[in-house]
Amino acid sequence: MRPADSLSAPGIGRITNARVLKIALPIVLSNATIPILGAVDTAVVGQMGQAAPIGAVGMGAVILASIYWVFGFLRMGTSGLVAQAKGAGDDAESAAVLLRALLIAGAAGLTFILLQAALFRAAFHIAPASPEVEDLARQYLSIRIWGAPATIGIYAVTGWLIAVERTQSVFLQQVAINGLNVVLSFWFVLGLGWGVPGVAFATLIAEWAGLALGLWLCRPALAPRHIADLARLFDVSRLKEMARVNTDIMIRSVALQVCFTTFVFLGAGEGDVTLAANQVLLQFLEITAYALDGFAFAAETLVGQAVGARSLADLRRAAILTSGWGVAGSVALATAFWVGGPAIINVMATDPAVQADARLYLPWVAIGPMIGIASWMFDGIFIGATLTREMRNAMLLSSAIYALALVILLPRFGNHGLWAALMVLNTARGLTMAWLYHKAEAKAA
Repeated sequence: MRPADSLSAPGIGRITNARVLKIALPIVLSNATIPILGAVDTAVVGQMGQAAPIGAVGMGAVILASIYWVFGFLRMGTSGLVAQAKGAGDDAESAAVLLRALLIAGAAGLTFILLQAALFRAAFHIAPASPEVEDLARQYLSIRIWGAPATIGIYAVTGWLIAVERTQSVFLQQVAINGLNVVLSFWFVLGLGWGVPGVAFATLIAEWAGLALGLWLCRPALAPRHIADLARLFDVSRLKEMARVNTDIMIRSVALQVCFTTFVFLGAGEGDVTLAANQVLLQFLEITAYALDGFAFAAETLVGQAVGARSLADLRRAAILTSGWGVAGSVALATAFWVGGPAIINVMATDPAVQADARLYLPWVAIGPMIGIASWMFDGIFIGATLTREMRNAMLLSSAIYALALVILLPRFGNHGLWAALMVLNTARGLTMAWLYHKAEAKAA
């Protein structure tokens, strides 16, 4: 290990505010394009003048998003492992991680294609729809499922690009996918009159084109010498490590999703108006995640490189600088929500009762970014250090604390208690990971 007071490890380069922003800002811009796609798809199908196609596209997209969401671990796991390989100057291992992730994506996508009938049957059993909507949704799903290997593969590509600090390429890829999807949707639906299948074909083509672009952007890792290095690619110890990392992240993500799903379901018990108000306010949290993700991703990259280089000084500097920007962003968002929240609510909901209820609970989402920033930044730090077991355990403990908070607060304070419990969840996540942070420094020592 080099001296702790050195400026940076060889090969890592100096970690500066400018470097953090160079990694983070393209991710923020990339995330900003995501909601646009759903809005355009809805608008295009809406031109057909019928309710059923809109419902079918929305339902089909949610079903696939729920299936693919599970593989979000592939993005995070790839990012952490590749960042460490880059920090260690091991280009061959960096390439091998991407290739392994792509193999997993291909196998998972093929499995979904083969099991599509059972998956769709189960989905419509859980969330039944009218015969017309279900028929159109099945048409949509039967086309889009063929993009499963591409969609999951893009997670792997994105993780690799983030880890090697090429987030501008991530932005380029996202813009290309969404832009092509929008153009093809207009052409297929409004130009050729293909209806719901047209939207599905547009997305399918955009997904495979996006993967092709992503592979081209990752071409240094896909050189023949890396692909031919089968001994490294199928090294048992490295495969086990990758499986461990990805499994831990998946368990953590499922636990987090269960917490948010529980929040929505319990909110429904407070009445339709409160349920609608909560849904409006949850969009504020989604905006927060999109806006602050870039700084957590920067932490993944720079902390991972520091661990790979065994540079404690760089790890500390990466953690401090990325978290500093994350805190600044959270304060800015909290201020914006506090000042502009009522106006945003009025745009998102026209029902006076929903508007009034949302304003009543607005203070919770106004303080939400500042309460949640610690947990989000520690997620990035722990992923970079591949402390995924610790991240998983912190999430499971925090989930138990959240459940206890719900039991205590919900009966006494109703929807205020529900929001307070959500704040307790994020506080617990931040505190438990702060308690375990020393393990990240130990990995860089």
